[in-house]
Amino acid sequence: MDEITVLITLPFPEELLERLKALSSRIKIRVHPGRTSEELPPELVEDIEILYTSRVIPDLEDVPNLRWIQLHDAGVHHVAEHPALKSKVMVATISGVSAPSMAEYALMAILSLGRRIHLMMKDKETKRWAEDRIERFMPIELNRSTVGIVGYGSVGREVARVCHSLGAKIVATKRNLKALEDEGYSLDGRGDPKAELAERLYPPQAIASMASLCDFLVISVPLTNETRGIVGKKVFTMMKPRSFLIDLSRGGVVDHGALVEALDERRIAGAALDVYPVEPLPESSPLWEMPNVLLSPHIAGSSLQYYELAIDCFTENMKRYLSEQSLLNLYKAERGY
Repeated sequence: MDEITVLITLPFPEELLERLKALSSRIKIRVHPGRTSEELPPELVEDIEILYTSRVIPDLEDVPNLRWIQLHDAGVHHVAEHPALKSKVMVATISGVSAPSMAEYALMAILSLGRRIHLMMKDKETKRWAEDRIERFMPIELNRSTVGIVGYGSVGREVARVCHSLGAKIVATKRNLKALEDEGYSLDGRGDPKAELAERLYPPQAIASMASLCDFLVISVPLTNETRGIVGKKVFTMMKPRSFLIDLSRGGVVDHGALVEALDERRIAGAALDVYPVEPLPESSPLWEMPNVLLSPHIAGSSLQYYELAIDCFTENMKRYLSEQSLLNLYKAERGY
């Protein structure tokens, strides 16, 4: 049978690549780390069938045998304009790989905001022992709180599992309410594969209604034309004054103008943000000065195990490719992810 030539543009350790090679003697792997397609010699790419990359995608005319691009990322926004996404080449993501890390971030944010960590840090700086400590640090406990999740994909389902295990009530929005099972890549024992943990699922159009019930609102949808600005003034107006926003999605999903206004007017109690419409977050942003806002530089999905988890996902898809099954996490242009 014909060889399957795979080009990988990231520096995977050899021991991880051995997992791929062990699947079939037909697989021939080339590793050429690079940041741009210009760094790939023509003789290196002309016969490749599979490309594993983050953003290094050659011109399609230079890769006539290319059938599948496996991205090293959960989304496609960084390569959205490449012609490959409008071609017959299959494009898959590794959505699901970062779900545990991002759920841990969400839990950290929920507990930090609910337990008033920002006030504790402020008092520590001034060496203040609050005389009104009981009132000042009265928590919004996760136990018996309602956690709303906007986007019930791999990350949203893992957030649900973690929060539910600590006594939270889960509600969520989901794009397609007719298909409840998680059909993407997921780690064993993680998430909510059959959407059984959510007490109620809402269509995206009902985010504001759902938000009115929530103590914590976690945003975990991909950025598409449909989701851009989907969390805005209408949602913030409906949220409880004591509620918190946690954004793990992509910059642009949350309307930051409306968010700043809601925080200024104390229509919500605070926020934890990992993504922004403009990154890095400009020094002029008022968010830097808000004590009830936790800011992180787009690192919620970071993990020391990322490469190992990524190769597991790639290996699963390679098994499917070899047996001519449908790949997991295939990009679909009509939905934007």
